[in-house]
Amino acid sequence: MENTTIRKRIFELADEEYKKFQSKLCPNNDNIIGVRLPLLRKLAKQIAKGNWREYLKIAKEEYFEEIMLQGMVIGYAAADIEELLNYVTEFVPKIDNWAVCDSFCSGLKFTKTNKECVWEYLRPYLSSKQEFEMRFGIVMLIVYYIEEDYIAKVLQLLDKPKHEGYYVKMAVAWAVSICFVKFPETTMQYLKNNKLDDFTYNKALQKITESLKVNKETKTLIRNMKRR
Repeated sequence: MENTTIRKRIFELADEEYKKFQSKLCPNNDNIIGVRLPLLRKLAKQIAKGNWREYLKIAKEEYFEEIMLQGMVIGYAAADIEELLNYVTEFVPKIDNWAVCDSFCSGLKFTKTNKECVWEYLRPYLSSKQEFEMRFGIVMLIVYYIEEDYIAKVLQLLDKPKHEGYYVKMAVAWAVSICFVKFPETTMQYLKNNKLDDFTYNKALQKITESLKVNKETKTLIRNMKRR
């Protein structure tokens, strides 16, 4: 597909009600067309089956959905891990909101079969001074690395980010809450001895208590751990 065809297709898929909804979720983005993610993913799959390299070389990015689409195509593309990570590196600086970040991360499913390689690749992002670069690294941990073999290292890395960006703090809190749901004993020990700032720590506790997978007794205990 040519760029003009792709943009035309995106506008054809626009939903005014969804645009209003998405605009509320991403208030700092005024370039939202309003295309639901399943429809964008379907379009991305079509592009990935064709000459996706040429598409990524000349892809337009004036609109929110055009950037989102690029990230999805990278996730669906068939190539070796080194080439794919090169495209990831090129894409990450384009992330300027949580929605693009989190959707992009969830689509990088090649991580599942390249755990150690991607783990090493992510480390610089977890010490980045750029808010959404660091969020990218943290969300990748959430999606792919909160498991037995990595939980200790994940918690260790989560204790290091000292970024003042709101979307970094929220990502860390989210990550800690997922760690607790999956590995309560290990994460409880971490919660008793960590370097998180008060906002992030308390937000992590809040997210834990909001989980349907945590029982009432544990939620009461967690609430009593709040920093005043």
